[in-house]
Amino acid sequence: MHPVQVIAVTGGKGGVGKSNVSVNLSIALADLGHRVVLLDADLGLANIDILLGITAKNDISNVLSGEISLRDVMVDGPGGIRIIPAASGTQAMASLEPVEHAGLIRAFSSISEQLDILVIDTAAGIGDGVVSFVKAAQEVLLVVTDEPTSITDVYALIKLLNRDHGLFRFRILANMVKTSQEGHNVYDKLLKVTDRFLDVALQYVGCIPFDDSLKKAVLRQKPVIQAYPRAKASLAFKSLAKKVDAWPLPTTARGNLEFFVENLVANAVRD
Repeated sequence: MHPVQVIAVTGGKGGVGKSNVSVNLSIALADLGHRVVLLDADLGLANIDILLGITAKNDISNVLSGEISLRDVMVDGPGGIRIIPAASGTQAMASLEPVEHAGLIRAFSSISEQLDILVIDTAAGIGDGVVSFVKAAQEVLLVVTDEPTSITDVYALIKLLNRDHGLFRFRILANMVKTSQEGHNVYDKLLKVTDRFLDVALQYVGCIPFDDSLKKAVLRQKPVIQAYPRAKASLAFKSLAKKVDAWPLPTTARGNLEFFVENLVANAVRD
């Protein structure tokens, strides 16, 4: 059983460009030769379908009801990625019971041989749904912008995940920044408060510049990395993917209910 890298992309508040990051990072990772599955876990909104103009026949709700398998719900996305669509507009999906979340996370074991990286685009906020997906991932990529509310919300999310769920390491991506210095400043602001009040390890993974090409790409329902491959934002996503590619693969289970936990347990036993 090969380990699967599981990355939750989250950000506390809405409007920080999280879904755009998830989509373009997924494609950039696929360009590096990985088999990437993107899970749209924004279960009440289904952002990614809208971003990419994808109309899916089935979605996560059909998997939960037992009608079809996870394999059957995947659709082909741009750049060779596969997408697991969220159920748009279904209130029931936005408030899943913990047991349903657990069932969904376990269902992924059936596709573990078909992918190398799972990218999870979570909902906004710090609700139970967000938390259960984030703590089931091996890597947490927090998207933050240079707005006080974004920094406050990301801090609240880190605090919750650390104090209540034992998560310790967080990767920080500054999004929609005017300069790379602004990206560092955003990270420094966050670091100042976490260093003072929490015992966590933050790592700055870089920034994505504010870029008009992104808006144009969204209007065309195409990922910027494909619509405008030479745009500043596209180059930044490629650079981010190379960094993510160098992250170590998981070798042991941490004790939470995790994606592909069987693989992790099997690897630990084999070691």
